[in-house]
Amino acid sequence: MTTVRSSPALPNLTTVQEPAVTGPTEAIPAEAGLDEGRPTGGGPGHTHCPYCALQCAMTVTPVADGTTEVAPAWFPTNRGGMCRKGWTAGELLGHPDRLTTPLVRRDGRLQPCDWDTALDRVVEGIRRAQDAGGPDGVAVFGGGGLTNEKAYQLGKFTRLALGSRLIDYNGRWCMSSAAAAANRSFGLDRGLPFPVTDLSDARAVLLIGANPADTMPPFLQHLDTAARSGGLVVADPRLSATARRALDGGGVHLRLRPGTDAALALGLLHLAVVTGAVDTQYIAERTSGFEDAWAQAAAWLPDRTERVTGVSVAQLEQAVTLLAAARDAGAGSYILTARGAEQHADGTAVVGGVIALALALGLPGRRGSGYGTLTGQGNGQGGREHGQKADQLPGYRSISDPAARAHVAAVWGVDPAQIPGPGLSAFELLDSLGQPDGPTAMLLHASNPVVSAPDADRVAQRLRALDTLVVADFVLSETAALADVVLPVPQWAEEEGTLTNLEGRVLRRRRSITPPAGVRDELWIWHELARRLDRGPERFPTDAREVFGELTRASAGGKADYSAIDWDRLDSGEALHWPCGADSPGGTPRLFLDRFATADGRARFVVDEPRSPAEPPDTAFPLLGTTGRLLAHYQSGAQTRRVVELDAAEPRMWVQVHPVVARSAGLADGDPALVVSRRGSVAAVVHCDEDMRTDTVFLPFHFGDDGRANLLTLPELDPHSRMPEFKVCAVRLEAA
Repeated sequence: MTTVRSSPALPNLTTVQEPAVTGPTEAIPAEAGLDEGRPTGGGPGHTHCPYCALQCAMTVTPVADGTTEVAPAWFPTNRGGMCRKGWTAGELLGHPDRLTTPLVRRDGRLQPCDWDTALDRVVEGIRRAQDAGGPDGVAVFGGGGLTNEKAYQLGKFTRLALGSRLIDYNGRWCMSSAAAAANRSFGLDRGLPFPVTDLSDARAVLLIGANPADTMPPFLQHLDTAARSGGLVVADPRLSATARRALDGGGVHLRLRPGTDAALALGLLHLAVVTGAVDTQYIAERTSGFEDAWAQAAAWLPDRTERVTGVSVAQLEQAVTLLAAARDAGAGSYILTARGAEQHADGTAVVGGVIALALALGLPGRRGSGYGTLTGQGNGQGGREHGQKADQLPGYRSISDPAARAHVAAVWGVDPAQIPGPGLSAFELLDSLGQPDGPTAMLLHASNPVVSAPDADRVAQRLRALDTLVVADFVLSETAALADVVLPVPQWAEEEGTLTNLEGRVLRRRRSITPPAGVRDELWIWHELARRLDRGPERFPTDAREVFGELTRASAGGKADYSAIDWDRLDSGEALHWPCGADSPGGTPRLFLDRFATADGRARFVVDEPRSPAEPPDTAFPLLGTTGRLLAHYQSGAQTRRVVELDAAEPRMWVQVHPVVARSAGLADGDPALVVSRRGSVAAVVHCDEDMRTDTVFLPFHFGDDGRANLLTLPELDPHSRMPEFKVCAVRLEAA
């Protein structure tokens, strides 16, 4: 049996370090409550950042010279800090690339036109597609950046005005595996089932596939206690900025081989059991299925886990010891996952294994400890709750559940039979475009799949095959450039609505500036299309407050119940986390304290056998390619690549490799190179890094044209979540 080191002593901390974020900050006591210490604001210029799901608070102020100033505001998630993306968010509002008039393709070129002409063209395309292919002749693709009101209305418009079942959104590629695993184990999916501020007291935090130092820097201050205690553990194939923060504080970096996350989780679970770190009373009283989970984990002996993952037995032991020691000391112990763990063809199995580890340690549903996942997009949480996902109705209801259909149909004033059934997941939907019996028209909102989709060139070809592609955006993204009609819509500071952040807290987005004269809000666009199609325009109001009121009624009684929330409560500064309904009018900041959302109230161990990556390396493609994010950019880069400061920081595509790998391809640091997979090649500049694994190359996915990382990735899909295999594919490195 493997020798296990004794638990290290946990130092007694009496001070709190200044938050390591850019911008003005003040130290906030770690014991501060959810909204203690600072006002959360609520004035006309008070809103939230347009980027990640941390939703840092900010103020937006128009300046006399026509520019817009943004500044951080105090809020529990950011505590007065903001990253460089937030600081520069105002620049895009007046950018010369801003779309301010509709565009219609004529003679192969996009040309300006008036709104009547653009909408007439859209309606003609819809009618032509549905005359040929029925209601499903038109597909809709949404995004996790839409407000709750727009996500709700887009799902309703698709199913009632178009009568189509074919709608999905880019959040399928962000949170779906974590959502599937959480629903299987807890009966409910909310990114963090506790306020983010709870993490500030934790002495041990295990991050799997998360790099918040680059993706959401103000979040990192909530990990300061764990980091200074030597209790921050980061599982990542790269020595990321977050992993370096862990090592600097005496923590652990689990540098696993890409694609072995599920094996890592089961290896850690195995060690927790054989070392006696499990909480047997918790398992007996609050869970079911442990024996089946152990039947899987028993095979993952420490030596086997080390061989498969590349993580040493000593590091595996240290990770388990730190988590258990912090729990036993009542000092806070958490496990968090993010895209690095989830964006695999077995992502649900990965997260299921991680949840099993958390359950074995007795963390979920215990105040001061827990499991959660870090939501990525600004409204990644709310965007998947209200109906723009292929299999869901508002309130996180299943579209296949007769009772759910009846409830929503009553709110909509239609017969349940009028609501179509489930559609296709994101990649399957895009891959069906223009195919025999597939849709010939698509309405696409708040997404840029030409850059962000797996096997991106294949997706671009499917979009080009459409008879009518309509894209609503505020800049001409790579996807909008392929469209037949481009509709200019407002940016974040120009719209009213709500979003739901990574901890399930509903927030107000306030209009701070007036959009350009030629811009139209999506709610108005859908109303106008319904009117022109003669499909009940009265069902699609243009006032966001009215839409939110209907959303709350549609969500009532659902898993994501918003029915006790209204804008007045939000504007007054109340902290309202869903579920917030008749049984919980004050909201639910901490879930599962008494019972889980399963039929018997117990959390379930659900563990699948780990599987190898769908595309292992071979002699032709000997390296593992993996992708991720950069501090300077966000998502597909359509916004941040247009901001001068951010573009200057990261102006072009690069590939991070070990110097040995570069030399074997005849390359050196700074050389132009090609990274090649079975699906395409990416032009990149070589960045040599001795901390990289010698079997792995890393590519950021924010760049366009021939620098699109997703030209390489493969669309192998998770059987439960339909998440593509973004995080590992076989590649080779060549001189350009």
